Amino acid sequence: MNRAGLFTPGQTRVMGILNVTPDSFSDGGLWTAREPAVRHASHMAESGADIIDIGGESTRPGAREISVQEELDRVVPLVESVVAETGLPVSVDTSKPEVMEAAVRSGAAMINDVCALRLEGALDMVAALNVPVCIMHMQGRPRDMQQDPRYNDVVSEVAGFLLTRAAACEAAGIAAANIVIDPGFGFGKTLQHNIDLFRAIPRLCATAYPVLVGVSRKAMLGAIAARPVSERVAASIVAAALAAQAGVAVVRVHDVAETVDALKIAKALGTIPVETGPTQRG
Repeated sequence: MNRAGLFTPGQTRVMGILNVTPDSFSDGGLWTAREPAVRHASHMAESGADIIDIGGESTRPGAREISVQEELDRVVPLVESVVAETGLPVSVDTSKPEVMEAAVRSGAAMINDVCALRLEGALDMVAALNVPVCIMHMQGRPRDMQQDPRYNDVVSEVAGFLLTRAAACEAAGIAAANIVIDPGFGFGKTLQHNIDLFRAIPRLCATAYPVLVGVSRKAMLGAIAARPVSERVAASIVAAALAAQAGVAVVRVHDVAETVDALKIAKALGTIPVETGPTQRG
């Protein structure tokens, strides 16, 4: 399957987050057992999710790295179960080539890499797997990315990085039609950096690549709304609707039902010139 099988120009897809980690910033520990995780995936599918994004390693600020085997044990059996249970395309949030390969062999339809395929072997692996990939910008690594992020021009630097990495992907044999870009909100950025990037979403959408935006429940929204993680649903929904209005292809969210409703209302009222609908399944 190429990117065209997952995304349609002019439509914003809803990607539901399924973290099977003990330490993710919002839902760590909730879905570490397989049965609850599969039930949650089914609930997101019933609520209107187009894609389920499974993550086995936390990338929150300060998160520890885990071994390849630990991530495989968390992710691969769940990929098989979620694909079988929901029929939705499954994305796997990983930077490790070994996990990418095992996940796709188990039924995953997409790779979502916060390291933009910079780990050794990742570019060649995705080229061989021939699946869509989302490449994200991150300054530093999760364990240190928020210590002192600095840019001369955050929008130009992030856009330049993403286009450079997209060119590297194509040079490695990854089809342009399989590349999605993500500016990486909260990954090595201050609040002002995040605000500047969000306002520049139309600029990113004007590139040759679809844009994925993930701001759901993040600290930037907490800082603006003065709300803890548990009270950021409304802020997350507003941000997702604004991102859709700006033209993004995918919003990555924790609160699927609420986001789907918000996009439907915005479309019906004529404020967002995009459509939402079921993804091509397969």
